[in-house]
Amino acid sequence: MDEYIWGDVNRISPEAPVPVFEMTKERTGCGGAANVAQNIISLGGKAKLVGVIGKDRDGEKLIQMLNLMGVGTADICMDVQRPTSKKTRVIVLSDTADFSHLNVDNTDDLSLHQGHHLLRIDRESKQEITAMLRERLLSAVISHIAEVDAIIFSDYDKGVVSAELIKAVVMRAESYDIPIIVDPKRNNFWKYEGVTALTPNHKEAGEAVQEEITDVSHLITVGEKILDRLSLRSLLITREEEGMSLFHRDSDGTLQVEHLPPYSRKVTDVTGAGDTVAAVFTLALAAQIDCRSAAKLSSLAGGIVVGKMGCATATPEELHQAIETLPQT
Repeated sequence: MDEYIWGDVNRISPEAPVPVFEMTKERTGCGGAANVAQNIISLGGKAKLVGVIGKDRDGEKLIQMLNLMGVGTADICMDVQRPTSKKTRVIVLSDTADFSHLNVDNTDDLSLHQGHHLLRIDRESKQEITAMLRERLLSAVISHIAEVDAIIFSDYDKGVVSAELIKAVVMRAESYDIPIIVDPKRNNFWKYEGVTALTPNHKEAGEAVQEEITDVSHLITVGEKILDRLSLRSLLITREEEGMSLFHRDSDGTLQVEHLPPYSRKVTDVTGAGDTVAAVFTLALAAQIDCRSAAKLSSLAGGIVVGKMGCATATPEELHQAIETLPQT
């Protein structure tokens, strides 16, 4: 779950050299895998979530929000030993907040402008779930494999996705020729051998090979290494303001790399953009669209959502309009 708290900062606390934040409004929304699901729903797809939440008020509220959207929640398990993952972002609304009188090295870093993130609070557990819960998740996924068009692993390194789960799902999905798309994090990165595609960001790709990607040539070397080591059909690396890079091989084995420019005209908040990219890329592949076209659609959708505050979605109308604005080729 994502929570946003807006307010103003007009003074410093007399108790300590910290800003006093006066809250004016708040909002909750879907984050993580729930954001992937709402992006699929927003574009006309259907989504079923398999995952873990806490047995708490936040978990109940998240289920309610997902049910209202039409997301299947019957296979979301409650774990009494962990809280529902929640990220709270505190955002300053005032035009400026001057902290120049504070004794810090760089006061410019503390000058807050409208919509500036002051603080993020994470409430979550990274402990591995129990063997019993892992079995419940695997059984849930297997029970739906014959009726779905694609599977997304939204892996956030929170102890829910295990190597055993990955291997079992990949083996079952192969027999049905179902594409599996993964938005990975560090811990399980190299355990996704045999999936269809990965959608890591630039930093995650570098961390996977324990290298800092310094230029495009280096990026291509890293991308090819990931593509081949995991036996992927395609690899889509997101690169923030530099767009995306798609890696795949032709039928004769020739490496193909396509760099897609960013399509965003205005960046308001990059939160959840990776979720949107994974969702749209998956929808396109599920519809048997080629990976190049799928990547272009994903890039367009990502450009749409970064122009909105928080974990946002793109609508079919917005995506169609973005396609219409592309130069004719």
